[in-house]
Amino acid sequence: MNWINKIKKFGESIKRNINKKFPTKSERESSAWTSCCKGPILKAELEENLFVCPHCNKHHRISPTQRFDIIFGKNKYEILKTPIPKDDPLEWSDTKSYKQRLKDARRKTNQECAVIIAKGNLNGIEITVGATNFDFIGGSSGAAEAEAIIYGVQHAIDNQTPFVFWPCGGGQRMFESPIALAGMTKTTLAINELKKNNLPYLICFTDPTAGGITASFAMLGDIQISEPGALIAFAGRRVVQATVKEELPPDFQTAEFLLKHGFVDRIVERKKLAAEIGLLLSLLLNKNSRVNSENNEQYTENHIPFTKTAS
Repeated sequence: MNWINKIKKFGESIKRNINKKFPTKSERESSAWTSCCKGPILKAELEENLFVCPHCNKHHRISPTQRFDIIFGKNKYEILKTPIPKDDPLEWSDTKSYKQRLKDARRKTNQECAVIIAKGNLNGIEITVGATNFDFIGGSSGAAEAEAIIYGVQHAIDNQTPFVFWPCGGGQRMFESPIALAGMTKTTLAINELKKNNLPYLICFTDPTAGGITASFAMLGDIQISEPGALIAFAGRRVVQATVKEELPPDFQTAEFLLKHGFVDRIVERKKLAAEIGLLLSLLLNKNSRVNSENNEQYTENHIPFTKTAS
């Protein structure tokens, strides 16, 4: 056996041993366990705490429907059917076709696109909400996602409701190129129409929110809320550091960093978010809040002065 075949055989042996030691991606997803700061933790235990680690307070990523369950209560909201444009208009293909990627994402998330729009009642206030699922091709935004957001804005205008959105994702979807980039302009114009109608627009940043999502509709909120520790950025840290040629602070591009510099108004833990949004909307709409006294006390204890006023 020559030395090339020996190295190849040795490499295959290492690969087999690694595969035996470490579970595959599908095995990890179907497992009852996940990991955090102190190692393995039961997913059921994490779910009981709203998918927040009880030890380090890390806010794990969750789906749009899980967010809506937390805000409105289990299944106490209506998901709205949004337009779905033609799949793969550019007939993109690399290691696999874009159509196959969409098929895989839809099977994995049980969603037609990364964004879900819904309506519900929070503290006696009818609101339109939207959220992005990071598990759908990294939460990237294409034509379908832009159409969903525009649909949500139009629903809010037609029904005279506030619009609350939980963005995440790495930016515009590569597989749709200029079509995805056009979504930045479309969603920005839609939000402008919402503001012309004097309807509150609240953004609740989640981890991670970056790229063209941050550079368009996600930075236009009247009030910008964020979950603790969320990454909020446009370009990546290394790109920024190479451009400015200076050492960046350790917390650069975190929600806490943006709070200090005026891009985020408040950081709110997931368990307090429903009470926070309810109270803010009551103030913005000049309505009597139905938030209970316990939540009011939590709000007072954790109050951070706003860095800007709503439009």
